[in-house]
Amino acid sequence: MTTRYPRFLLMLAAGTAVALPATAGAAEIYSDSTTQANANIEGVVGVFHSQKGYGQSGTASDSGRDWQEGYLKYGVDTSHTLSALPGSLYGNVAWVSSATTGQGDAAGFTTGDERRTHIEDFFGGWKSGELFPALGSDGLDISVGRQYVQVGDGFLISGDSLNFGEGILDGDLDRGGAYYLASRRSFDKTAVVRIGGEEGWRGDLMWLQSDNRSQARAELAIATLENVSEKGTVGLTYIDVLDIDDDYAYLYPGRDNSKTYSLRAQGNAGVENLFLSGEYAWQKNDSDDKESAWYLEAGWTFSELPWTPSISYRFSRFSEGYDPLFYGNGRAMGTWFQGEVAANYAGPFNSNSRVQQINLSVAPNEAMNFGVMLYDFKTLSTDAGANIDGTEIDLYAFWAINEHWWVMPLVGRYDPEASASSGGTQLGDSDANYYTQLLLGFNF
Repeated sequence: MTTRYPRFLLMLAAGTAVALPATAGAAEIYSDSTTQANANIEGVVGVFHSQKGYGQSGTASDSGRDWQEGYLKYGVDTSHTLSALPGSLYGNVAWVSSATTGQGDAAGFTTGDERRTHIEDFFGGWKSGELFPALGSDGLDISVGRQYVQVGDGFLISGDSLNFGEGILDGDLDRGGAYYLASRRSFDKTAVVRIGGEEGWRGDLMWLQSDNRSQARAELAIATLENVSEKGTVGLTYIDVLDIDDDYAYLYPGRDNSKTYSLRAQGNAGVENLFLSGEYAWQKNDSDDKESAWYLEAGWTFSELPWTPSISYRFSRFSEGYDPLFYGNGRAMGTWFQGEVAANYAGPFNSNSRVQQINLSVAPNEAMNFGVMLYDFKTLSTDAGANIDGTEIDLYAFWAINEHWWVMPLVGRYDPEASASSGGTQLGDSDANYYTQLLLGFNF
């Protein structure tokens, strides 16, 4: 028997809907020959509008929604090179303040009343330095605490970033707003051992504990094995869900004691300008249900042409009862949130679906990028009456104003095949929804 997961949970299983730019730098607090301390601060604010609402939470309306989101993350990271012992110590502590204002998001997961300040990162670790020459520099890295963890490109694990608000289950799953931006991404408790350098054989052993009620506070054991070369990376992943919170087990009836195995590869196969990527995941739970998810992707960059245009195509498939776990945008925009409207509000949410995606982009200079993403969504099974068939096109621009500031506008058109009254999720009708958002970010 196939397990079907609640519709409202099969969505942002981790991460923000865009892959946000990396931090440009940090403000030095202290530095000497052995010890460094830096202050870090980053923030993003977003303004959103959707002409349509989506029936995911029971609180959305069929009229347009206008809302705003924002977060500020601030903290300190330190490192210390040991003298009497080999290697170095490192640590990080950071807080996040987040909010949603206005009418709340298009699916009604937030109401506009969410506010929260809470510790986000609190972890420490040891790197081996040159202690194990066969493993390379810092070839053994051991860390514990509250931190962000990603496996591969985020197809299975990309932080703990599902950020519901007050609009669902009477606020029982509220994490403080910024639903789309997903500012809270760290697992509550972790123990991570990373073995190996940047090339050759390497692997990870991890224990992760989520404190996210919308993820049923899952406890995970993870092992990875990879071979990294100039042509690409080939990797194996094993994920064992050791336990979930009994109070929230009903949200994921097949998750407890489930096991997921995956084979993945990514690189250029030695061909300049080529990009290839793929992963196949098998999943099994206590009811002996067998589920799967996989994708294949190919892209090409025309590096000799003006504005360096690039194009890629991806086909992905997620079986009817597949549990998407903690997926997120670990690599690039649209990976693994496929469609700005679909992935965040309408569905599908990487389960019971087949998705085709085409990406086109150009870069006039190093600070600016323009792109378009086209999607086609198909439902695998309509036995439960669900129909998430549809298409979406998203046009975006990214501009790095300077070293610390960036801006990203986006316009999307989402066309569902069915309205909520006929098995879809869009409230009111199945007409096209025009969606807009503007993000402004900074880091210091």
